[in-house]
Amino acid sequence: MKVLVPIKRVPDPYAKVKPLADGSGLDLSGIKFDINPFDEIAVEEAVRMKERDASVSIVAVSIGGAETEEQLRKALAMGADEAILIETTDALDPRAIAAELAALVNDLQPDVVLMGKQATDEDNNQVGQRLAAKLGWPQATFASKVSPAEGNVTVERETDDGGETLLLKTPCLITTDLRLNEPRYIALPGIIKARSKPLSKRERATSLEPQVKTLNLEAPPARAGGRKVGSVDELVDALKEMGVIA
Repeated sequence: MKVLVPIKRVPDPYAKVKPLADGSGLDLSGIKFDINPFDEIAVEEAVRMKERDASVSIVAVSIGGAETEEQLRKALAMGADEAILIETTDALDPRAIAAELAALVNDLQPDVVLMGKQATDEDNNQVGQRLAAKLGWPQATFASKVSPAEGNVTVERETDDGGETLLLKTPCLITTDLRLNEPRYIALPGIIKARSKPLSKRERATSLEPQVKTLNLEAPPARAGGRKVGSVDELVDALKEMGVIA
């Protein structure tokens, strides 16, 4: 079974970012970057699949500039077998990213595409669904458990109405949720092995222009200070003053 894991380079989720003075983007100077946390969960799950079945091969892929090699090397250190960097500095939206990944899928013919449900920088939650639709593949989003078998994959997912179990025939696409696993700590042997694993580079295979453009970014207003009340009646009166309740 071949598993393709798309990953994205994003600012560290715990880093404090702020908009540029002109609102044209974020000030990322001095900010640490990492694999998108949901994508890291996808890499971990693919590695666990490989540990249960040695015939599984894992290909990590990312779209971006040369700096993205750092995140691909981390995926290799976690246990991916090879990595592919689609080199571009173009601004891409979910539609263009899905088209680019679809071209790669048609070339590599993986059995499963396993990817994070969304990226923490833009939170679009669109690429997985768009890619599955473009490929005409069955999909399961927000997976909390993945159980591959011969020719199919059982996926448990959480919904607003409770748990749901789906049986997907391969090839299929799965997006990962936080409850699926906890990514491993990367030991030194994994880092050393990653240096000798193949990392190839490709040019973009499509030329779609983004249809979504960020016009302006601004920081949210500062939160007002809190206020202590001494009783329920005082709390009700305060809420009425604020217009929260009538």
